[in-house]
Amino acid sequence: MEQYITVITLAVEDRAAMRRFFVDGLGWAAALDVEDVLFLRVGPSLVLSLWDRESFVAEVGEPARGLAPITLAHNVGSDAEVDTVLDRARAAGALTVQPGQRRDWGGYSGYFVDPAGYHWEVAHAPGGGVLGEALAAGQAFAQG
Repeated sequence: MEQYITVITLAVEDRAAMRRFFVDGLGWAAALDVEDVLFLRVGPSLVLSLWDRESFVAEVGEPARGLAPITLAHNVGSDAEVDTVLDRARAAGALTVQPGQRRDWGGYSGYFVDPAGYHWEVAHAPGGGVLGEALAAGQAFAQG
């Protein structure tokens, strides 16, 4: 299994204020800007996702008390690999929050919570789009 992170998601109370700060204030370019999420490419293979907290909780679940409401995403090469990684995480003692399923952004993903309480998304982002491009860049980086 290749080990690298491609997406960091931060749940935010006011996505519009975060957009004003990063895009209007800092001049960062929005790679995706929709009602409840803003993607910012923050490296050749890394996307920062600023997600409306209500939408975050609806999909991922309520964050554990005392921990920051974030998810870390591990991208894999197929829908079947998403399910395999979720099965392996469950076998290793993780709690699966949500099984793999088709997502509005065009991919397939599921979630688990690691032993420290952090939420992980395991995702397959086929084709283009900002997530697919980040995955391709990450694979190129991992191959050296």
